[in-house]
Amino acid sequence: MKVIEMNLIEARGVKFSYDTKPVLRDINLTVHKGEVVSLLGPNGSGKSTLLKVMLGLLRPSAGSIRLKGTEIARIDAKAVARQIAYVPQTHKGTFSYKVIDVVLMGRLPHKPFFFSYNRKDRDIAFEKLDRLSISHLAERPYTELSGGERQLTLIARAMAQGAEIFVLDEPATGLDYGNQLRLLEQIIKLSREGYTFIKSTHSPEHAFWLGDRSVMIKEGVIIGDGKTEAIIDQESLHTLYNAKVSVMKVNGSLRVCVPHVITNHTRMTVKSEKDEIMFLPLNL
Repeated sequence: MKVIEMNLIEARGVKFSYDTKPVLRDINLTVHKGEVVSLLGPNGSGKSTLLKVMLGLLRPSAGSIRLKGTEIARIDAKAVARQIAYVPQTHKGTFSYKVIDVVLMGRLPHKPFFFSYNRKDRDIAFEKLDRLSISHLAERPYTELSGGERQLTLIARAMAQGAEIFVLDEPATGLDYGNQLRLLEQIIKLSREGYTFIKSTHSPEHAFWLGDRSVMIKEGVIIGDGKTEAIIDQESLHTLYNAKVSVMKVNGSLRVCVPHVITNHTRMTVKSEKDEIMFLPLNL
C-alpha cells in the first residue's frame, strides 16, 4: 500500500487571465507525494491552463505555485525540469527518432549546453524502458509506434528526466480501449512506487479506474475535490457537464457512468469472473 506524505505542489489563491478574460479564479490545490489526481472539467473550464501554471509555463496574475515549499518562479528552469515532467497528448511526431533517442532526451535537464550522452545516460534510458516493459521498442522509429506505445515512451522519457511528478494533459485521447487500460495500469503501478500524477481527463470512468483523488473544475473554479468515489456522482457530473448520467455501484465497489441517450430498449451486459457491469436504461 502506498504512503502519501509530502506536499509536492501547492497552488495558493491562483488567478490567471488571457488578456481581460479570467480563466482561473482563486484556485487552491495541494498535491501530495504518490497521489494520482484526475482533473475533470468541460472544455474551456481551465484544466489545461491550470496544468501550465503548475508547470511554471504560465505565471499567475495573482497567487503562487509552490514546489516543495518554494515558489516555482524562483526555481531555475532546469531544476524544475528535474522534478516535474510534462507528458502531452499522444502525437505522431515529425522526425523518425528511435525510441531510445526520444527517451534519452529526458536527460537534457542534467546536461550542460554542449554535451554528449554518456554510458550512464543510456543505462538510465534503457532501465526506464524496461520498467515500462517496452525495451523491445528501443530501436523502433517513434513515428511508427501505436498511440499507446508513444504515450509509454513519453512516460519513459519523463522518468529518465529524473522527475517524480508527472503532469499529463488528457493522455488517453485518441487511444483505443486496450491502450487506455495499459496506460492507466502503468500509472497505477508507478504511483505505488512513489511517483505523483496530475492528469486532466474528459472521462469520469478513467478517474474511477485510477481511484485516488479527483478535482472538478468549472469556469475556472474548483467545485469538488476529494476521494474519487466520494465526489463523483450523478449530481456532481450533471453540475460539471450539464449531462444526465447515472452512476451505480457494482458488487459494492465499481461505479459505472451511463449516458442518458440509452433507450428503454437498450441493455448491454459485460461479464467477468468478478464483476457484472450492466448498462441499463434510465428513468428520464
